[in-house]
Amino acid sequence: MTSIDELFKKPTSTASTKRKIDPTQDPNELYKAAKLDANGDVKSKGKAPMVEDEEEDDGEAGPELPPDFEEDIPDDEEGRFFGGGMERQTAEAMQYIDQQEETEGDVEPEKFDVAWLRRFALNFERKISKNAELRGKHENDPQKFMASEADLDTEIKGLSILSEHPELYSEFCKLGCVSSLISLLSHENTDIAIDAIQIISELTDEDVEAEQEQWDVLVNAMLDDDLIELLTQNLSRLDEGSDVDRTGVYYILGVIENLASQTTVAEKLGQDKNFLPWLVGRIQKKERPVSQNQQYSAEVLAILLQSSAKNIEAFIGLDGVDALLQLLSQYRKRDPEKDSDEEEYVENLFDCLICLVDNNSGKEKFLEGEGVELAQIMLKEGKFSKQRALRVLDHALGGLGGAPACERLVEVAGLRTVFGMFMKKQENQAIEHLLGIFASLLRLLPGGSAPRIRTLAKFMEKNYEKIEKLIKLRRDYSSRVSPVEEAIEKERKTFDTVEQDMMAAEWLSRRFDAGLFSLQLIDVILAWLVAEDDGAKKKVVSLLADRDEDLTLVRKTLQEQIEGLTDDDPGQKDRKEMLETLLQFV
Repeated sequence: MTSIDELFKKPTSTASTKRKIDPTQDPNELYKAAKLDANGDVKSKGKAPMVEDEEEDDGEAGPELPPDFEEDIPDDEEGRFFGGGMERQTAEAMQYIDQQEETEGDVEPEKFDVAWLRRFALNFERKISKNAELRGKHENDPQKFMASEADLDTEIKGLSILSEHPELYSEFCKLGCVSSLISLLSHENTDIAIDAIQIISELTDEDVEAEQEQWDVLVNAMLDDDLIELLTQNLSRLDEGSDVDRTGVYYILGVIENLASQTTVAEKLGQDKNFLPWLVGRIQKKERPVSQNQQYSAEVLAILLQSSAKNIEAFIGLDGVDALLQLLSQYRKRDPEKDSDEEEYVENLFDCLICLVDNNSGKEKFLEGEGVELAQIMLKEGKFSKQRALRVLDHALGGLGGAPACERLVEVAGLRTVFGMFMKKQENQAIEHLLGIFASLLRLLPGGSAPRIRTLAKFMEKNYEKIEKLIKLRRDYSSRVSPVEEAIEKERKTFDTVEQDMMAAEWLSRRFDAGLFSLQLIDVILAWLVAEDDGAKKKVVSLLADRDEDLTLVRKTLQEQIEGLTDDDPGQKDRKEMLETLLQFV
């Protein structure tokens, strides 16, 4: 018996509100605009048909002129021909048609309001019921319910207009249409399910100009009808070997991305027993080249991990850190093709790994999976992966749980690599990560331990050249931050106390954009060196004195950082205590 899926297959849709699906075929090959005449022949649009045995051109082309033809007779303006050679009756008929078209153009467009929605909802429910009834009666004879399925398909697509009228979302839910739409995700015909998923993607897309309350009403109604569970069920039944099913997976990922824009919903997605495992498996699927769906899966995973600490814990529990390290190890020397899905895929894998190593459990798994060693190889031999591995190291070494990673970096001879990079010209972002690594090493390596002594020795070698570089960088960043601070001070004088409090966050953001964070890191490193070594202190004081500066600058920066920290958060409290201790040495 012919499968209904085979009878009902439709061309892959390329519509997407957020992203564009890569076309699987050349659109020009999918559709050829050929016009047929009354006999069914294809019109040639002015091109003469080819003749196999053409006779030689013996003069004038075309058929013989009629015997009464006279070339010099002009058009008779009042007779049979006038204007461009059109008969008067024909011209009058054409004029009448033009007038009718103009009249039709004045007809008011359909009004999309509650009344329209209720009519649509009634018809929508009828189409669903009719299709279900015919499917039940003629389960083994698809020909008898195929027409109703086509009607339902059209009706589903008609819901697309609702995305332009989010003010109707609440009424859409009250009418029970959300439940009906969600129920179609379990339809026997996967094409119908995919149509419904595409509409859900459009209705929840960030490009829809919906108020937060309108969006919440719609999404909450969908979640109450088990949207997440039904989406994951479709992921398991769709076969990406088919163009249509592959498009369906793409739309599901689009819906997930839309839903994950809200933290509470992102947590629900991450805690689903089926979805996160599916993502883990999907990003590991061996594909060459990397497909758009594999890239999109990595992107959605990154969004979920960035949204919730619970999702991070769940992913770590699925051996997610080891999976990412295995995937990224392929790029320790090899670069993905530029501006490709593979490049975005690798970028998203690094983003996922950074989320994980910010977590203490993730740091442990990172060390177990030899992540520091992999990063060290990338720093030495990688191109695309080099800067991203540096960022991963910065996050892995930071925080209260970063001490083991700091020690491992010293053990694998990573000091030579990172200090070597520091002495070369780097982009601002790379410098920031290197400074973060140095600050973590000085803060977390145990006092008097071999790794700490080796780290301090790196700053002292070659007549304190690293300290000279630090002072130079400090002046560069200070020259960028100072003008911004002067502008802020002028603005501050024009505001009262309440307005100043309101502007505080924006002013701080502007200072950070100018380079304040790197300046603060440098002063913390300098404070550590001053506290640890007398020779380093003399060198710092001497270099600052070259421009009539002293350690007061460093002290001021440390004091400002202390004022911005609280005792409520364990991490902030620990950092505050460290800075207060360093303050005593400068």
